[in-house]
Amino acid sequence: MIPIYLINGFLDSGKTEFLKYTLSQPYFQSRKTTLLIVCEEGEVEYEPELLKNSRTVMEVIEDEEDFTSQNLIALEKKHKPSRIVIEYNGMWDIRDLKFPWHWKMEQQITMINGATFANYFNNMKSLVAEHIRKSELIIMNRCDDVVNDLPSFKRNIMALNRMADIIFETKTGEVTVTLEEDLPYDVNKDFLELDDMGYGFWYLDATDNPARYEGKTIEYTAMVAKPPNFPKGCFVPGRMAMTCCAEDMAFLGYACKFADADRLEEKSWVKVKAKIHNEFFEDYGSVGPVLYAESVTPTAKPKDEVLSFV
Repeated sequence: MIPIYLINGFLDSGKTEFLKYTLSQPYFQSRKTTLLIVCEEGEVEYEPELLKNSRTVMEVIEDEEDFTSQNLIALEKKHKPSRIVIEYNGMWDIRDLKFPWHWKMEQQITMINGATFANYFNNMKSLVAEHIRKSELIIMNRCDDVVNDLPSFKRNIMALNRMADIIFETKTGEVTVTLEEDLPYDVNKDFLELDDMGYGFWYLDATDNPARYEGKTIEYTAMVAKPPNFPKGCFVPGRMAMTCCAEDMAFLGYACKFADADRLEEKSWVKVKAKIHNEFFEDYGSVGPVLYAESVTPTAKPKDEVLSFV
């Protein structure tokens, strides 16, 4: 069985840029031949040096009627590849896509241009839906000007395919988009009692969506941190977290205003109940979540002192 990697999406969705990056990565290198079948040539081209260094041979199929099992087998016999990468034409009906029986779909990835997604989705919904339904990974790039629309974009995509991994990208990197239904608590309630997992979700989501939590009251178990030169009457009730590996540890917490903060012992464990307000805090250097403690009481340390996002 020959593994196939299918990259789908409309023109100017970033398919070629994605494949050029992938072909250049050490994890994708192979001692054997990779056959790259290009069904749509855009402004970005594959450099001969990249193809040579990655042991990749490129063939172009310009017309949909030529994308047949017979022609695909002819290309296989010609190049004898160990794997096949296909940059598919997003305007071709993927429902009609058929491969030789011994070609095995290893992964289907759909690339989406965030700036044009709404237009395509509203006017060519059935075609967009076919791109999304069978994809294991969906990458929406160029999201800089549509960041506020990303939650609705994610809902539209998840309605068609709840199993796919979805990545949103801007010029500065990936953007986290958390929907209310993704959270392990009911964000519509005014009082949130957070367990360990809930605290991790809340901390990350409050960074991306602070308006969701304005005026809400939360309660959770925390370790006391008292950073040097922190304002009087303030401390940070947070948790240590492993975000990637054992070497990647960070203390996650927001500033908390509490009249008796000076009496708290560093690294002691407390149960905190506090109201959230989004406001400027000097140590943040910007507006962010600030907690106003209603109660801070000593408590036993949890069984798992470190949260894990691995």
